[in-house]
Amino acid sequence: MAGNPNVKRMRPNLHLKAPISSEVEVPEVVQPVNTHTHFTDPSSLPDCAGTLTIPPDQETYTFTSDDLQDEGEIGRGNFGSVNKMFHAKSGTYMAVKRIRSTVDEKEQHQLLMDLNVVKESSNCEFIIRFYGALFKEGDCWICMELMDASLEKLCKYVYDTILQRIPEHILGKIAVATVKALNYLKKELNIIHRDVKPSNILVDVKGHIKLCDFGISGQLVDSIAKTKDAGCRPYMAPERIDPGMSKGGYDIRSDVWSLGITLHEIATGKFPYPKWNSVFDQLTQVVKGDPPLLKSTDELPFTVDFIEFVNACLTKSKKERPKYDQLLNHHFINQYETEEIDVESYFSETLSKMAEMGFLPYFQT
Repeated sequence: MAGNPNVKRMRPNLHLKAPISSEVEVPEVVQPVNTHTHFTDPSSLPDCAGTLTIPPDQETYTFTSDDLQDEGEIGRGNFGSVNKMFHAKSGTYMAVKRIRSTVDEKEQHQLLMDLNVVKESSNCEFIIRFYGALFKEGDCWICMELMDASLEKLCKYVYDTILQRIPEHILGKIAVATVKALNYLKKELNIIHRDVKPSNILVDVKGHIKLCDFGISGQLVDSIAKTKDAGCRPYMAPERIDPGMSKGGYDIRSDVWSLGITLHEIATGKFPYPKWNSVFDQLTQVVKGDPPLLKSTDELPFTVDFIEFVNACLTKSKKERPKYDQLLNHHFINQYETEEIDVESYFSETLSKMAEMGFLPYFQT
């Protein structure tokens, strides 16, 4: 198809019928003819400029791909790649997600769901910011806030390389940021994340902690979600693994479980369950077995408040598991919501050392 001059590449369908209050402002779009194919258009389509809106002053810039300096690839998925780029006019580094025009309808839906959520979450300081979008050779470039590392990468470095631990006061700030981000999704957008895990919580040298990756977020109907197969299985709540436990669907408390697993993992440096060799193993341990409660040891001591908070998230019964309002009123969250902690120094020092050792090849000093 690429060699046929009579076939033109078509912009992907970026009109997502997502349950968000306003549409994402991207250039004019057209409908795909089908899935898993190149999108064709009877007329030649020029590249389309976009608009960047850069915080904190919300200054706007009209831009094309020529205005972005590519600093290298920082991620890749089925949809395409994510590159670190520099916009000279604003002096801003950003993560640019380049969506191929060949992605299928499901992938388009996930990517545009992600885009819609971040665009509608500009008032939440704990969610990745959307800057703008443009078209280039039929592909869509989505420009978003650039962070320095995920908690997954940070944990591997801290626990496996330098053999240290993440201090509890830093864990406290991570918990506050994540609960507030999830609560914002529920209260303001009526959205459940469904994929809470260390790789979807990002940090930077300025001490920011932000939730990302909303591609499989789901709309709640009467506070209930129905889709069963969305998310990373190791972090799924029991009621999502066993359909018999959630015949009427599941709610935000499934994300609370995922938060508990995530906090347990980043507090200890280890995933709280042993390795599963099959889905049956997971079903047996998560659904049939006891929850992996956090415990204080001589090697890894924790405060009673932190243990109680994590273990509350890991309450096996969905009905007894707390919702966000209860978590936000927990003493552990109240403590670290108000306590002055130098998070910036911790992340700046740790991330700089990670970069020096080659763990963050595109780290900007």
